[in-house]
Amino acid sequence: MAVQFSATLNAKATALPHFWEHTVGSGHATLALRADWQSQIKRVHEELGIRHVRFHGILSDDMSTLTVEGEHAIYSFFNADQIFDFLLSIGMKPFVELSFMPSALASGDKTAFHYRANVTGPKDLARWSVLIRKLVRHWIDRYGLAEVRQWYFEVWNEPNLTVFGSGKQDDYFELYRYTAEAIKAMDASLKVGGPATADNAWIADFMGFCAQQQVAYDFISTHHYPTDSFGKPDDDTVTQLADSKRSVLREEAREVRRQAGERPVYYTEWCTSSNPRDAMHDDPYAAAFIVKTVMEAQGLVQGYSYWAFSDIFEENYFPSQPFQGGFGLLTIHGVAKPSFRAYELLHGLGTETVPVHGQHETVDAWLIRGADFATVLLTNFALPRHPIESQSVSFLIDQLPEHATATIRRIDHEHANAKRRWEQMGKPDYLSSSMVAELHEASRMEETKLEIGRQGDRCEWLIEMPPQSVAAIRLQYGR
Repeated sequence: MAVQFSATLNAKATALPHFWEHTVGSGHATLALRADWQSQIKRVHEELGIRHVRFHGILSDDMSTLTVEGEHAIYSFFNADQIFDFLLSIGMKPFVELSFMPSALASGDKTAFHYRANVTGPKDLARWSVLIRKLVRHWIDRYGLAEVRQWYFEVWNEPNLTVFGSGKQDDYFELYRYTAEAIKAMDASLKVGGPATADNAWIADFMGFCAQQQVAYDFISTHHYPTDSFGKPDDDTVTQLADSKRSVLREEAREVRRQAGERPVYYTEWCTSSNPRDAMHDDPYAAAFIVKTVMEAQGLVQGYSYWAFSDIFEENYFPSQPFQGGFGLLTIHGVAKPSFRAYELLHGLGTETVPVHGQHETVDAWLIRGADFATVLLTNFALPRHPIESQSVSFLIDQLPEHATATIRRIDHEHANAKRRWEQMGKPDYLSSSMVAELHEASRMEETKLEIGRQGDRCEWLIEMPPQSVAAIRLQYGR
């Protein structure tokens, strides 16, 4: 028996701003000086509509932002300028994560990641404040106040985790206070926020601290992954997700939305899992997860930054294998994964969601209107070790104009799945140019015509949805 969904095209709709296009994540700042990184972020901006990019380490030693010779502090913003010059030249903007600690200011030698980012607090908060003021003043002078007012300044990264510092609220809150005051001293309308925590943590306490101490904050930022808080190692992703529950990220975002009140909420990291080497990142599973998660975040957040846009990424090391389970939407060769195609489908949506009637354990359906088109968006998704089967899905629409045409695009095991083609090649570790071209072709979504079945003034489609799949039916009715 088919799963039944129905909708009326001209029903009262809800606004759907493309909040998922606000920001996307990357690795760390020095990668943005690479030509291949720049080529890929340009593609992400042009094809997916992403407007900001966030990365770690703009202040780290490998950016040469601050060094000391003898008693003299030497500030060098040249490398940061090269990155921001490029972003602005392609129509993007930075979501500035102010991290990590220059060794010249660091209170210790604790580091994180392959690139040895110093994650200790400053030994002198006043000197840290001088760095922030000089940096922000420089950007205002270079790019103009009107431009910098459009940026976002986020203080640190996941301070509640000991891997990125002490893990103590008091330490972070003081760092935030000095940073926010330094930024606002340059211009009160510059946007600064936090607490940039993992696992939706510290929101209420952060807001309470800012209110009590009269410290400005313009937005709330935090992170979440469906693998959070299960007490298992990152390489046990399947077991973590088996212990998770359907739509867990929506429920967490609802709670953060409640705590934040009227403040804008930006999730500056989220992904299929927090494991940096997870095969599911490369599979159609990720596409179905992304579409479902994004659509369920409607009305809850102002920005939803996927981590990350590219496998040009080296938190642990820089692998050369074409498909190695990296976070990216694109492989190191720039081949689109199913996750990239999911964002491509989302980018092509209109800006109004129409109510849909129907419910199923694994299948979800949405109807999104544009000016002269609409999209029926379908997913058949379940977490690992949760039951899922292929489903026949019936979708009925009332009030579709008679001259409307329909096409369908799919993401599943058989469609837009470059990893499958790579496996058929024998999983080569290194690719020739012809292999890369073949994978680019395998990654594409095919658009095929779909016949419209009419029942009086109703239209119906019967769509087969395999497990972990996405389908988008585009209804074009403009003259």
